[in-house]
Amino acid sequence: MSGSAWAGAAVAAVTAGYALFSRRLSTTPVSAPMVFTAFGVAIGPLGLGLLDLEHDAGPVLTLVEATLTLVLFTDAMSVRRRDLGVGGFLPGRLLGIGLPLTIGAGWLLAWPLLPGLTVWELALVGTILAPTDAALGKTAVSSPKVPPLVRSGLNVESGLNDGMALPFFVLFLAALPGTVTSEEGAGGVFWRALVLSTALGLAVGGIGGWLLRRSRERDWVSRDWRQVFVLAAAVGSYTLAVVVDGSGFIAAWVAGFAFGVSYRQDRGSRRQDTVSRRQDMEADAPDGDDDTAHLAEHLAELLASVSFLVFGAVLLGPTLEDVDWRIIVYAVLSLTAVRMLPVALSLTGSGLALPTVAYIGWFGPRGLASVVFGLLVVEEHVHGVQLIGRVVALTVALSILLHGMSAVFLAERYGAWHKKAASRSPRLREGAPDSPDGRPDDWPGSAPASR
Repeated sequence: MSGSAWAGAAVAAVTAGYALFSRRLSTTPVSAPMVFTAFGVAIGPLGLGLLDLEHDAGPVLTLVEATLTLVLFTDAMSVRRRDLGVGGFLPGRLLGIGLPLTIGAGWLLAWPLLPGLTVWELALVGTILAPTDAALGKTAVSSPKVPPLVRSGLNVESGLNDGMALPFFVLFLAALPGTVTSEEGAGGVFWRALVLSTALGLAVGGIGGWLLRRSRERDWVSRDWRQVFVLAAAVGSYTLAVVVDGSGFIAAWVAGFAFGVSYRQDRGSRRQDTVSRRQDMEADAPDGDDDTAHLAEHLAELLASVSFLVFGAVLLGPTLEDVDWRIIVYAVLSLTAVRMLPVALSLTGSGLALPTVAYIGWFGPRGLASVVFGLLVVEEHVHGVQLIGRVVALTVALSILLHGMSAVFLAERYGAWHKKAASRSPRLREGAPDSPDGRPDDWPGSAPASR
């Protein structure tokens, strides 16, 4: 039996084993990324040697690229106008101010701590480690004890910042000599990766969402094939951009936005019959009653878990054999100062209390997007590829451990603080505990809380 076959069997066994205990583990600090990453290290070069990047680069890159494509598409598709309405100032500040500051801070910090890298390689490090991944601290963004404003803000930020970091990543990678994209020059990269890919994403997502909506209104599409259609739209947007040498990730991210808007639009048409209106209400139900994206989301979640296993094998395992103190210092500061200071600056004047700012600043885990970006850089064989790979691996590994272990405890502590603070101050900016939109019920424009 070949090594690849054994690796496949090991991946299947780990996935099945975690599935059997998933409900039990969900109530503990042990997260899925922890389990899969640990098993990845065990089957990688540091352990059984069943999987390594040198021999399995093709399948590994295919897996992580497919995973990020689905994650980008479904995350963007799930964003609704209400997420950016009441309380939208929070993700707006985190993305519009906090993200660029995080990239800049990571870039500047890398300068003294990671000698030997060029200015664009340093910029890549800051960009790769800027996106957050809410899945690494799931309890922190799902606990009902945490105010809705904070939960929603962190979820929206995590869903959008990987896509918003993509243009920076593409441009910085193109600036490195010797890479595939560097041959086109900045103008070619800007045209193909940003302009053309965006246009293709808008076209595929907009037309796809419109077609699915019309088909559903006429009762032409079954529930199962409606979910398959979403997968086809995500894959189609990615592959079309790749065909024209653009950025498949940017196309998939933009297509997800366009698909979601097009699929949910035109609710008030007078020509719609009773069935159409009922379907529209389901599609916009606040509790996720519309299951159109469920298959894509579940598949993305599964592939993400397997990607963490691959990360443990091909990136983290080799990194643990040769860890420099500078890498450790950078990883720790990347998860603390590089994240928390930009968050604090972006939320200055927002009216949020210090515990809330600290909570939001801490829960900026680095996960899937950083892993994929890091592997793409490794595949390009740039000058400082080994050092960049080690920095990304150790930072993500620490994030998996620290954010995963602290999520339950800090969500409880922060929730308890918020409950007391809200009882003392009904007009607390974070919102009253029973206010679904994150604001006290007596605020102007607040929706009445459902009872």
